Amino acid sequence: MSEKPERPRRMRWWFPAAIVILSLVAFLWLRARETGYLEFITVLILILAAFGLVFWYIFLTGLRWRTRFLLAGVVVVAIVALVIGMQKLTRVDGSIGGSGLPRLAWKWSPPRDAAAGTLVVAPNKPEAIPVAAIGTMSFPQFLGPDRSGIVRGVSLVRDWKTSPPRELWRRPVGVGWSAFAVSGGRAITQEQRGGQELTVAYDLAAGRPVWAYTNLARFKEASGGDGPRATPTVRDGRVYVMGATGILNCLEEDTGKLVWAHDVLRENNLRNITWGKSCSPLLVNRLVVVTGGKEKEKSLLAYAVENGEPVWQSGRDCASYSSAMVATLVGQPQILIVNGHSVSGHDPNNGRLLWEYPWPDDEAKVTQPLPLDTNLVLVATGYGIGGSLLRIEPSSPGRWSVTEVWKNRNLKPKFSSLVRRGNYVYGLDDSTLVCLDWTTGQRVWKQGKYGYGQILLVEDVLLIQAEPGDIVLVEATPDGHRELARLAALKSKTWNNPVLAGDLLLVRNDQEAACYRLALATGGSTKPVANASH
Repeated sequence: MSEKPERPRRMRWWFPAAIVILSLVAFLWLRARETGYLEFITVLILILAAFGLVFWYIFLTGLRWRTRFLLAGVVVVAIVALVIGMQKLTRVDGSIGGSGLPRLAWKWSPPRDAAAGTLVVAPNKPEAIPVAAIGTMSFPQFLGPDRSGIVRGVSLVRDWKTSPPRELWRRPVGVGWSAFAVSGGRAITQEQRGGQELTVAYDLAAGRPVWAYTNLARFKEASGGDGPRATPTVRDGRVYVMGATGILNCLEEDTGKLVWAHDVLRENNLRNITWGKSCSPLLVNRLVVVTGGKEKEKSLLAYAVENGEPVWQSGRDCASYSSAMVATLVGQPQILIVNGHSVSGHDPNNGRLLWEYPWPDDEAKVTQPLPLDTNLVLVATGYGIGGSLLRIEPSSPGRWSVTEVWKNRNLKPKFSSLVRRGNYVYGLDDSTLVCLDWTTGQRVWKQGKYGYGQILLVEDVLLIQAEPGDIVLVEATPDGHRELARLAALKSKTWNNPVLAGDLLLVRNDQEAACYRLALATGGSTKPVANASH
């Protein structure tokens, strides 16, 4: 009797094809919905798809069981070996970009601040900075004189091919995401070198370090990177600096000598927030105002500028990564602050809470509140949340009301703040530039990929610090996206804000800093700094 022929095994190819198609559809659907954490969700989709393919291979291919388990065993051993090898040989060295995906480095490779070396301070030579030429060159705090992100009194040439930016100096710096504050011929920033958290003043014309003040502290965080985050604030001959671990210093602007200091978190029994203290100190009414910590209390703390004495504490929320700012709403000067779970307004004189708007998410908010009218404030953030236009009005003596004018997801800035020109607001929706009609909340256009960068408004152009390091000029118009010029200023991930002081553009990231002289349009009144060195 002849044996029955063996039936061919069915591979069921429809199953892996369905997994691939469903994964692609899920990714495109999430992308169309502009969901927050898209990169992490994409990784999760890939993991689930991989498990689905493993299930298909083991149970539905029809191969001999011995073959299935043999090949599956080889794959498992290879994966385990790869994971163990990565743990033994690599370390997480920050993130690839604003998405938060980890960047891996060999464990024996030097830390990112090793290239900066030891800081050597050289006092200014008087002839290096012509004082008469730098009088109008000031950018004394985070996002400019009024924290609006708008540079006034400067008109830039738009054609950088015929009038290219001229590099004045370039130098390595320690790690950190602090920007420069420019005052009195100095560019002042924070950086980390080894175990030293430094406030450093550089000669604006030549780029030489002229003084440095040291805190023996180092903030470490795997995904965000090490080092200080906040930009110094300069006023009346003093520099106010918040370090990433919560140390607030007041220094002499001319010498860097310490005037007073507070370990704000330790003294107030507050824990640090996940990615480090990032608030740039606010100067108002002879007070220095900074934010609190992880606890839902002491949202704002005020100290006397003269001697650092504590004056008041206020608020009932944890801190975010935004900085306090001053705005006048319905004739009342107020301190506006984005907290971890809310937005609030406070009386600058005593910190009294005037109003509070509950806002979702945790501490991961960076974008500054944007006052738009006598009683309107726009707040926005990333992670799929979007923005709200708030109407703030007094409702009775001593009490204020908050009303949502509109709320949507048409602009979701993650790392950068927004700028306003007329009836339009410009900002990075995650990594893509958006023009938004703030009167209606409707998106006018969305185009131009710049990563998780930063923005300034200079007259009628946007000066964008793209995350990969380029500086880009884009026309600030609702008529559509138009890129005017581009400069390869830096060559690695850049989260630091650019600074435009007169015709000098200062940029930096966690590896290097550079200063460029930009050509001014006809009629520009700013006098350039002499090119003392290169």
